[in-house]
Amino acid sequence: MSVVIAAHNEARVLGRCLDTVLADAEPDEFEVIVVANGCTDGTVDVARRRPGVRVIVLADASKAAALNAGDAAATGFPRVYLDADVAVTAPDLRALAAALDEPGVRAATARRELDTAGSSMPVRGYYAINRHLPAFRGSLFGRGVVMLGAAGRARFDRFPAIIADDLFLDSLFAPQERREVAAVTSRVVAPRRTRDLVRRLARVRTGNRALRATSAGVRPSVRSSWLRDVTLPRPWLLPAAVCYVGIIAAAELRARRGVGWAQDESSREVAS
Repeated sequence: MSVVIAAHNEARVLGRCLDTVLADAEPDEFEVIVVANGCTDGTVDVARRRPGVRVIVLADASKAAALNAGDAAATGFPRVYLDADVAVTAPDLRALAAALDEPGVRAATARRELDTAGSSMPVRGYYAINRHLPAFRGSLFGRGVVMLGAAGRARFDRFPAIIADDLFLDSLFAPQERREVAAVTSRVVAPRRTRDLVRRLARVRTGNRALRATSAGVRPSVRSSWLRDVTLPRPWLLPAAVCYVGIIAAAELRARRGVGWAQDESSREVAS
């Protein structure tokens, strides 16, 4: 099994990510490849301190380029694309791999668990709505971990030069070909500050829009879903919906003005 980790200035969390994967791994069970791209911190040193981890260094910050470089170097299947701030165990990866043995399943991911402890009130309000959106049911995006078998990986040549890599992978598979493994949890840490969430969402919206403009098969954005599918059936979430709408509007405005690499630092915890 090959694990590809694209890492841009992830020194604070990469060690935890690698240690969690390798802690219960059998000898030579995983081929772990870290592609440090455009790093100005200690990401490379953190990766090189872990025995058996292969490190590739790219001068420019580009997740797509990093994923393609890692893919080119990887030799194993299943193939795992793992974000550096997500911690999954060796048993977790085995469970995802087992899902790929089901007939017709080509891609597997974890169940999303949102952590809003320490986040501002508007951020908590945003995620009170976001966690109920039906778009996340059975999807591959928003988890930070996607596993493909050889047949799934054969669906595409290279990652396109866009930000929305997980939405790109999601677009390649029919719903019955994707499997969310409930026993595997991906803990997604929410931004602590409202402005950091706005920056993150602007980046996501920019990437999603670029992908939808160039690729067929990408699921459409249902802008009214927060109201129709979440708030109206749960009217007690109306105050949270006010936060949600305000943050979405701010993120859209920022996205239209143009956004670069907007990595959220507030949600990245210092590794022990």
